Amino acid sequence: MEFSDRATHSDRAKPIGAVMVVGGGIGGMQASLDLAESGFYVYLVDHSPTIGGVMSQLDKTFPTNDCAMCIMSPKLVDSGRHRNIRVITNAEVKEILGPPGSFEATIIRRPRYIRADKCTGCGECAKHCPVTAIDSYNEGMSRRAAVYLRYPQAIPKIFLIDREACIGCGLCERVCLAGAVDYGDRESEEKISVGSVILAPGFEVFDAKRRPEFGYGVFPNVITSIELERILSATGPHRSHLLRPSDGAIPERIAFIQCVGSRDAKCGNDYCSSVCCMYAVKEAIIAKEHVPFVKPTIFNMDIRAYGKGFDAYYERAKADYDVRFIKSMVSKVREKQGSGNLLVAYLNEEGKASEEEFDLVVLSLGMTTSKSVRDTAARLGVKLNRFGFCETETFTPLATSREGIYVCGAFQSPKDIPETVAQASGAAAAAAEMIASARGTLTTKKEYPPEDEVKPEEEARIGVFICHCGINIGGVVNVPAVKEYARTLPNVVHADENLYTCSQDTQEKIKNAVKEHGLNRVIVASCSPRTHEPMFRETIREAGLNKFLFEMANIRDQCSWVHMRRKAEATEKAKLLVRMAVANARLNRSLSETEVPVVQRGLVIGGGVAGMTAALRLAEQGFEVFLVEKEDRLGGNLLNLHYTIEGGDVQAFLRDLIDRVSHSSIHILLNSLVVDFSGVRGNFTTGVTTAPAMVHQKIQHGITILATGAEEEKPDGYLYGEDARVLTQLELEDRLYKGDWGQISNLSPEVVMIQCVGSRNEKHPSCSRTCCATAVKNALKLKKLNPAMNIRILYRDVRTYGFLETYYAQARREGIIFVRYDPEESPEVKKEGETLMISFEDKILKERMTLRPDLIVLSSASIPRENKELANLLKVPRTAEGFFLEAHMKLRPVDFASDGIYVAGSGHAPKLISESISQAYAAVARACTILSKENLLVGGIVAVVEGERCAACLTCVRVCPYEVPVVNVKGEAEIDIIKCKGCGTCAAECPARAIDLMHFTTGQLEAKVGALVGG
Repeated sequence: MEFSDRATHSDRAKPIGAVMVVGGGIGGMQASLDLAESGFYVYLVDHSPTIGGVMSQLDKTFPTNDCAMCIMSPKLVDSGRHRNIRVITNAEVKEILGPPGSFEATIIRRPRYIRADKCTGCGECAKHCPVTAIDSYNEGMSRRAAVYLRYPQAIPKIFLIDREACIGCGLCERVCLAGAVDYGDRESEEKISVGSVILAPGFEVFDAKRRPEFGYGVFPNVITSIELERILSATGPHRSHLLRPSDGAIPERIAFIQCVGSRDAKCGNDYCSSVCCMYAVKEAIIAKEHVPFVKPTIFNMDIRAYGKGFDAYYERAKADYDVRFIKSMVSKVREKQGSGNLLVAYLNEEGKASEEEFDLVVLSLGMTTSKSVRDTAARLGVKLNRFGFCETETFTPLATSREGIYVCGAFQSPKDIPETVAQASGAAAAAAEMIASARGTLTTKKEYPPEDEVKPEEEARIGVFICHCGINIGGVVNVPAVKEYARTLPNVVHADENLYTCSQDTQEKIKNAVKEHGLNRVIVASCSPRTHEPMFRETIREAGLNKFLFEMANIRDQCSWVHMRRKAEATEKAKLLVRMAVANARLNRSLSETEVPVVQRGLVIGGGVAGMTAALRLAEQGFEVFLVEKEDRLGGNLLNLHYTIEGGDVQAFLRDLIDRVSHSSIHILLNSLVVDFSGVRGNFTTGVTTAPAMVHQKIQHGITILATGAEEEKPDGYLYGEDARVLTQLELEDRLYKGDWGQISNLSPEVVMIQCVGSRNEKHPSCSRTCCATAVKNALKLKKLNPAMNIRILYRDVRTYGFLETYYAQARREGIIFVRYDPEESPEVKKEGETLMISFEDKILKERMTLRPDLIVLSSASIPRENKELANLLKVPRTAEGFFLEAHMKLRPVDFASDGIYVAGSGHAPKLISESISQAYAAVARACTILSKENLLVGGIVAVVEGERCAACLTCVRVCPYEVPVVNVKGEAEIDIIKCKGCGTCAAECPARAIDLMHFTTGQLEAKVGALVGG
C-alpha cells in the first residue's frame, strides 16, 4: 500500500521555481509568504479586487478577542510589498496545462477601469462620484460610490469602477490627477509558468433564504452572522454601534440560531461547519461588551468548542457575560406585529413547545463553496467531495486528486483561522517539496537604501503616528487630543493620526514623513508590538533609518481596551503612554546586527506521526535531519491505533512511514534524550544521550521541531482498573483489532460509552477533541461486527466537527443511542456482585436510568507526554495543562516565541492523524524560511558589559537562562552577542550595574519612569 504524495520526477521537465497560490485570504497570504521566504517566486491570484478574504470582514477573533484586521494587517502589508510575491487580483484561473513541476497557467484578468500602474489610491474619484451602489463588503447594509475601494486597508490600494452602477458621467476621469481612469479597459489573458499550485479559495456563507422558516429577507431584524460582524466592526454600516436594521434601536434581547446551513440533510449540508458555535459565542461576548445590558441567547444542538482554549472561552461566556445557552433547534421565527420584534419557537429542555420574544435574531451560517470555485476545480481537474469541498485523503490531507496541485483552508474542509494558517504553511511545504531543486532560481534579494547615520549626540527629531484602529482606540481615546498633545512634547517635530496605521498607504505616509521632516526617530501609538513592531521596523528601514530607531506605545491593549468605560481617563493615560514613548525614543540608538551562517540541518524531537512526517518532509526538501525519539521504536501514539473513522489502515500507513524515514538524509536516534540545548535560530547546538551505552553527542542544527505527542490518560473512577469490563477507547480498539471480543460475544450485548472522562474539568479544562470521533468510530465498528448490539454513548456535547458529522449521523441511523448528561449529574458506575451497573439521568424521559452493560468504554482525556524538562531546556512555554504554547494563536500557530523552534502534532494540542500530518508540514514550511538561507542577522537588542564596573561576582553567569555570560581572562564578564537572546535578566540582576540591555538601557527606563511621574 502506497501512502506517498511525493511527486515522481522521472521523465519530467526541469522544475520551475515559482508557485501559484489561488486565493488571497489569510490562508493564501500565509502560504505565499512562507514560499517567498523559502526561495520561491509566488503568483498570488484572487478573484476579488483585493486580497484579505472573509477575515477582512470580521470584527474580532476567538478566543482572544483580537481585532481581526489588526492581526491580519501585517500579513496584508507583507504580501503586498514582498518583492517575490506578485499579487494578481480581480482575476481567475482559466486552465492549467503541462506536467507537475512545469505547469503553464492561464489567468483571466477582469477589467478594473482604473489603471493599476497609475492609481495612487488617493480616493478623489470616489469622493466626487455622484452614484451610489450597494456595498457588498458591508453585506448590503450600506452604500458606496460606483468607483470604490473594497475596504480601507485594502491591498492593492487600487480603486475600481462598478460598471453596472456607473452612469458614465466622466466625473471621476476629470478629477483623477494621475490619469488612471480607463473606460476602455478590457478583459485580458496572461500565461504564467509555475512548478506547483496551491488552492486556497476559501468559502462563502450559506444562503439563509434557503431556510425560509427563519424569516431572513422577510423580517428586517433577522440578520446573518456575517452581517453582525459588519455591524460590530469599526468600518461597518453603523461604525461599530450595535443597532438593529428596522428602526436603528439598540437590541436588548438577541437570539443566535445555530446550524443554519450546517448539519442539515434537507439542504444537502449534512456536515458541521466547525466554526459557527465559537463565532456565535464570540459575537455574543462582543455584543455584550459593546452594550452591557444586552442579553444574548444561543440556541444550539451542541456547543463544539473543540479547539485550544475554546472551552475556557465558552465557560467564560456563561460565567462572566451571562450568555444563555439553550439546547434546542429553533423550528420557526415570526414577527410580532407593530414592534419589529421576533418570536422564536422551539422545544425547551423539558420537551415542551415554547415561544420567546427577541429584539434581534442572528442566524449562524455555515460554510459552503461557491459555484465559481466549483467551476474552477472542474476546469483544473481537481475532484470534489459530495459537498463541493476539495477531496483529500486522511494520510495525504494537503494533496488534491491532481499531482502538483495542493489545497489548504476552508476549501479542504470547514475550519477556523489557526487551522487555516497552519494548513496554509503545510501546503506551502508540500508545494515547495516537488520543486525544491529550483529553490532560489527566480527570486531576488531585497535591497534597502543606504542607512542614514544618526549619531548619539545628534538632536532627536521624532515623528509620532497615532492610530484610531477603527474604534478599537478611537472609540475610547480622543485621538486628535493625543495628537495635539504629542506635538507639544520635546523633540517631536511631526505628529499625525491615521484611521489604520497598519495599512499599506500609511506605511508610505510614514516613509514620506521621514524624508519630508527629517525624522530620525519614529513612534507609532497603536496596538501591540508583539504583532506589529516587525512591520513598522521594516517600514522605517525602507525609509533609510536604522530599524531600532522605532518605538511603540501600546494605547490599545494597555489603555482603550482595559478602560473602555472611562473615556476621559483613557485619553489622559494615552497621553502619558505617548509621553513615555517619546522620552524613551530620544535615547534610542542605531544598533547593528551580526550576519552569521545558517546550519542547514534540522532537529526533530519526537518520533510519532508528526515527528516522522516533519523529518521526512525536511529530507525531501534536501536538508539533513536528526530525528530523536526517547522510546526504542518509532510510531508514538500511532502504535495504539489501527483504523481511522474513514476506514484507513493506520498500521499499514505507519509501516510505510517508518520505511520511508529510513532515508539517506535522516539520522534516527532511538532510546535518546535531549540533555542540553543552546544557540540561536540558524545555529543551535543540542546534546543528545543515547541508551543503553549512554553515548553523548552534540548536534549542530539550524531549526528545531518539537513533536513529542500526547497520550491517553488512565482514568480515575468508573471502576477502571478494578473490573476488566471497564476499559478505554484505545483498549477497545486494540481488542477489536485483535478479535478479542470477551464480554461482548453474546447475542445482544449492551455497551455504554462515557465521554469527557478526565476532560472539561478542573484538572483538564479543555476538550480532548478526538474523543467523540473515536467513540463514534468504535461504536460503528461494534455495530458492524454485531448489528444486534445495544450501544449508548453518554455525552456532554457531541463534537464531530467538519465531515466527521456524517459518521455521527450514520451512527444514529444504525441505532446507536446518544444520551446527554450534565457534569453535575455524571453517570455513576458500580457493581452488585458480578453485575456491572451504570445509572444516568435521561433528559428526554426525565428519569434516572439504570443499565447492566456488558462493557463500559471510557473516552479518556488526551494529555501531553512528559515534556516539562524538555520545555525548560529549550526555554519554550507550556499551557497550564502541559501542552506547548505557540507564539500567537492566529498569526503564528506553529511557531514558538523563540525564533527557529516550531511545534507539530498532539504535543501542541489533541489532534486527528490528518491534522498532525498537516501541522508537521506546516512546521517544515516555517523551518525552511530559515534553512533556505545561507546567512541570518542576529543581535541588535543584546546585553553589553562595561568591563571597568564588573566585579566578576558571577551573578550574570548564574542567572542567565541561556548560559551565555562567561568571565574572561581579564576577570570581566563577557557576553557573546550572537548567543544573547536579549532577555535582560543579567542587566536586571547585576549588583554593580555593569550590564546594560541595548534598546532597554537603564537610562531609557529611568527616562520613561521620569516621564510618567514627572511630566
